[in-house]
Amino acid sequence: MNVDGLLLNLTASVAAVVVVLGVTFVVTVVRRRHDTIDTVWGLGFVVIAAVSVVVSAGDARAWLVLTLTAVWGGRLAIHLHDRNTQRGEDPRYTGTRLWAVYLAQGAIMLLVSLPLQAAAHLRADIGVLDALAVLVWLTGFVFESVADAQLVRFTGDPANTGRVLDTGLWRYSRHPNYFGDACVWWGLFLFAAHHWIGLLTVVSPLVMTAVLARGTGKPMTERRMMSSRPGYAGYVRTTSGFVPTPPKRH
Repeated sequence: MNVDGLLLNLTASVAAVVVVLGVTFVVTVVRRRHDTIDTVWGLGFVVIAAVSVVVSAGDARAWLVLTLTAVWGGRLAIHLHDRNTQRGEDPRYTGTRLWAVYLAQGAIMLLVSLPLQAAAHLRADIGVLDALAVLVWLTGFVFESVADAQLVRFTGDPANTGRVLDTGLWRYSRHPNYFGDACVWWGLFLFAAHHWIGLLTVVSPLVMTAVLARGTGKPMTERRMMSSRPGYAGYVRTTSGFVPTPPKRH
């Protein structure tokens, strides 16, 4: 592990996040839509991974991490942009202190990206742990992208208005997209786990999982669904809240 290079990487990543969020703020003012920051969420990690490749004079692992991050972040950005353009401004960004939203997003982005940065400065050969990392990442990416596609198709059908999606991956988890997102970050963490410094970045997937399962992900979504979907309470009783499992008999 190149510790000096990693420290330089951390500094460069802070600067990159400041620039990304600064440009995002300008765009949101012009568009008068602050939910643009949702689109930039995934792209911010792509920028950090790219910065890490440049600072570390990236080897094969750094480029692999950048590629996987770009695939995940690019798909998520397109999905969130398409979703947000079909509805009004997100209530999270109305009547709030927007500076706090940007500050929180930037801080979480830097914290969660630590495995990306650490992996770029490893000099271990590609091995079994990296293969496992790809497998976990791929599992998460498939879950997230398929679940999002199923939800878009379901909500796009007027016949489903007021109904609960309980088929496909949504039959086994109330939030298969969030579960997939968490798996993506556990996979990316494994790329950094060759070195004890990299192992310390386990805080990143732990924080991401906590945010999705206990923070702004699952709880906020379920509060909204409980108030707008009459059948959601029954769905909660029979379906796992996060990790996919066979549905319970009602």
